[in-house]
Amino acid sequence: MFDIDLAVLYQVETKYLNRTVKRHLKRFPADFMFQLTDKEWEDLRCQFVTAKKVEKMRFNPYVFTEQGIAMLSGLLNSDIAINVNIQIMRAFVQLRHYVLTKSDTNEQIAELRKLLMLYIEKNDIRVNEIIIALNNLIEKPPKTKRIGF
Repeated sequence: MFDIDLAVLYQVETKYLNRTVKRHLKRFPADFMFQLTDKEWEDLRCQFVTAKKVEKMRFNPYVFTEQGIAMLSGLLNSDIAINVNIQIMRAFVQLRHYVLTKSDTNEQIAELRKLLMLYIEKNDIRVNEIIIALNNLIEKPPKTKRIGF
């Protein structure tokens, strides 16, 4: 999710959210959060039809993964942030559940992976990370034993 979208959900200014993250950069490795490159941002901006708020941004946005959003929950400690974070985590769980229960979804993911492989550049780490994530989605997680009563 983009920093600007998270800021809206958490009801804080984007600069406050980013400032908080920058104060705790050790908590946000590259697989938790990254900043879009100029080319990536330009490509995305071209897809927005009406993007007045996007035009005013001075810096490329930060993008947070599920783990990055979970890490934000420990930094933004308001009641709104806590409730929003719970809803976001539930959405990620529902998305994973949806992906794992659809039989044709695995085939679609495999096809997406093949398409990505056709366009991958040798040193593009982010595309490799996407392919690894797609592979992980195809493989169902192993059953774990239930702990407790």
